[in-house]
Amino acid sequence: MSRTEAPPLPEPLRVPVADAHTHLDMQDGTVEEGLARAAAVNVTTVIQVGCDVKGSRWAAETAAAHPNVYAAVALHPNEAPRIVHGEQGGASQPAASRPGAREGGGSAALHEALAEIDALAALDHVRGVGETGLDYYRTGPEGMAAQEESFRAHIEIARRHGKALVIHDREAHADVLRILADAGAPERTVFHCYSGDADMARICAEAGYFMSFAGNVTFKNAQPLRDALAVAPMELVLVETDAPFLTPAPYRGRPNAPYLIPVTLRAMAEVKGVDEDTLASAIADNAARAFDY
Repeated sequence: MSRTEAPPLPEPLRVPVADAHTHLDMQDGTVEEGLARAAAVNVTTVIQVGCDVKGSRWAAETAAAHPNVYAAVALHPNEAPRIVHGEQGGASQPAASRPGAREGGGSAALHEALAEIDALAALDHVRGVGETGLDYYRTGPEGMAAQEESFRAHIEIARRHGKALVIHDREAHADVLRILADAGAPERTVFHCYSGDADMARICAEAGYFMSFAGNVTFKNAQPLRDALAVAPMELVLVETDAPFLTPAPYRGRPNAPYLIPVTLRAMAEVKGVDEDTLASAIADNAARAFDY
């Protein structure tokens, strides 16, 4: 079987749920096709996430056109230093290097891009500000100041507009938690593709942060993630694809899409020691609360 072949549709969930984080603009096929496949397995709502100005505009437009799509808008953490320093590429998401992405131009260019995100965040069908945060995996020390400046600006935008803050945290746990505490986290804060351990999950739970688990929770080497999920309170757990990335086992390496949410959710239910309907019901309520729909 081809590594590029789309996995088959899983058995539908009995309780409708949301994909809390996806990138429809990076997936094969049309938005309508992707949403139809998701709906066929009872994934009835998706949060479309922007990673740069262009992708955030697209997310907002897509959400405006589809009642079961909500948008989150932001500059990805790796986009901020790229704007400031004029780096080529740099973001972990392809959106940052698509044609039309902004050339580097110092702090003024960053502020201009943030102003566009601020304007998009005011729209009703935009329910999240993100993915924002810190990424020390792809961006070295020279980019940390720009990332922190951008992250703090996104926190302020989310707070001012009353939107959820959607966090990208890669190899930066302590600094992300420090900045959230220092800046004052918005009422609804979501750790996208949660990557911390059980100790961090307890800290997030104490602060009331949502933890969104992606397909990598099914990977063989991901026991620390499963340990975190095990201690995460049910009322703070979300499920996501981060599609087309992080396809759950046994389809790892093949294209991911919202219709594969049931595969991850069933694995999560096993970790939590509950039946899939119980977890799906909790996740559905949590997503509606997190993104205010």
